[in-house]
Amino acid sequence: MVLSYYNYGMSTFNTSMFQSIKDALASSESKGSATFNEIMQTKVGNTFTVRLLPFAKDPSKTFFHYYNHGWNSFATGQYVQTLSPQTFGERDPIAEERFKVLRTGSEEEKEKMSAVRRLEKWLVNVYVIDDPVNPDNNGKVKILRYGKQLQKIITEAIEGEDAEEFGPRIFDLGSEGVNFKIKVEQQGDFPTYVSSRFTAAGKVDLSEDQQKDIYDGVFNLTEVFTLKSYDDLKEMFNEHYYCKTEDDPAPAVATPTPTETPAEPEPVTVGGDTVEEDIDDLLKDL
Repeated sequence: MVLSYYNYGMSTFNTSMFQSIKDALASSESKGSATFNEIMQTKVGNTFTVRLLPFAKDPSKTFFHYYNHGWNSFATGQYVQTLSPQTFGERDPIAEERFKVLRTGSEEEKEKMSAVRRLEKWLVNVYVIDDPVNPDNNGKVKILRYGKQLQKIITEAIEGEDAEEFGPRIFDLGSEGVNFKIKVEQQGDFPTYVSSRFTAAGKVDLSEDQQKDIYDGVFNLTEVFTLKSYDDLKEMFNEHYYCKTEDDPAPAVATPTPTETPAEPEPVTVGGDTVEEDIDDLLKDL
């Protein structure tokens, strides 16, 4: 069987595969649980150069779009995080408890709940050309985890104003492909990626066999995180937020009557958000 998507130009990849990737940008329908250590660590003050890679077995899963909760445990002081079931349109007890507290809690309760952040993120496979923080990654397939700023740049390259110039070239390991330069700068208390860009400067010298091996070596992004059950999430929140366990009864996470959950819940912004904005966003999720 000839894997024609490795041969660029007017190829199968440029038509059906690229269209599948475009169609799947706004949705992700998957579950999974491992490969976390393959995620690149991008640090402020560095520029990382990569090529994006398609998931050839199922192009619609080239990107993994997800939501997660994270906070410093009030029981241990360590940072804890978990995948939100709202990634898959399912009920999330942590989101429900946040909504209840931000809507009806005291000012003290609202202040404490502000420590729990809900983030919107994406994953994509990349071929690493230059990783100044960990040079051992160079020449390997890794996973890029990113937020809204890079997502906007990628989306523009696929189907926006930059699509005519870049389009399927952003997934091409050949001579017609383009590099993705991820520039990480400091802006206030947070890193910013707005200066990142795709560029045709800098070629990758890979044979067709090497390209095929790289495309075959991508990770199944649906297997990076473990999705906890509803009850496990309640137990986790009671332990690390309310500092209570099963042996020490507490005001457990409430389970309000659910309403229809939208297919794509709106994220709660990190930094600068108000209680009113939190409530508005959470209302969309319930």
